[in-house]
Amino acid sequence: MRIISGVHKGRRLQAPKKLPIRPTTDMAKEGLFNLLQHRLHLQGLRVLDLFAGSGNISYEFGSRGAESITAVDQHQGCIRYIQKTSQELDLPIEAVRSAAQTFLDKNRRQYDLIFADPPYDFEEKVLLDLIDASFTGDTMSAEGYLILEHRPQLDFESHARFLESRKYGSSVFSFFGKEEE
Repeated sequence: MRIISGVHKGRRLQAPKKLPIRPTTDMAKEGLFNLLQHRLHLQGLRVLDLFAGSGNISYEFGSRGAESITAVDQHQGCIRYIQKTSQELDLPIEAVRSAAQTFLDKNRRQYDLIFADPPYDFEEKVLLDLIDASFTGDTMSAEGYLILEHRPQLDFESHARFLESRKYGSSVFSFFGKEEE
């Protein structure tokens, strides 16, 4: 995996083979960040990366100037790798070992963007609960977005917070935001 842009542009990272991860491909990540840079000011953004895995997305946000990033994953090996790598790169990433839903239920911070890349075999009901939980309480800032990476067979267009989706290879990014009044 590599960091595409920002202060660490071109930096290659090699996560340990034993980690249970499915990193977002460079092609999909590049497409996503091209889209984001035209919509958001990435400098100063507060980001929550759920199902962070290797930290691939967190490093990209950090390299592009995000103010703070919270990377959440259940696997201790992933958390250790994110802590080590973010320290080496001097990025503002806090790695938290937790299940995503548990983290959202207990969270007291507010984020401008939540990125969630759950395992592709998660049931649609679990993903819908995750979408709703992301907008519960004060977790999401008023103008915040949730980006859910998922398999192409799922369609969230009927969700009240759905904004759009973009397909890159075998990945789809669905965007969710504030409900229209």
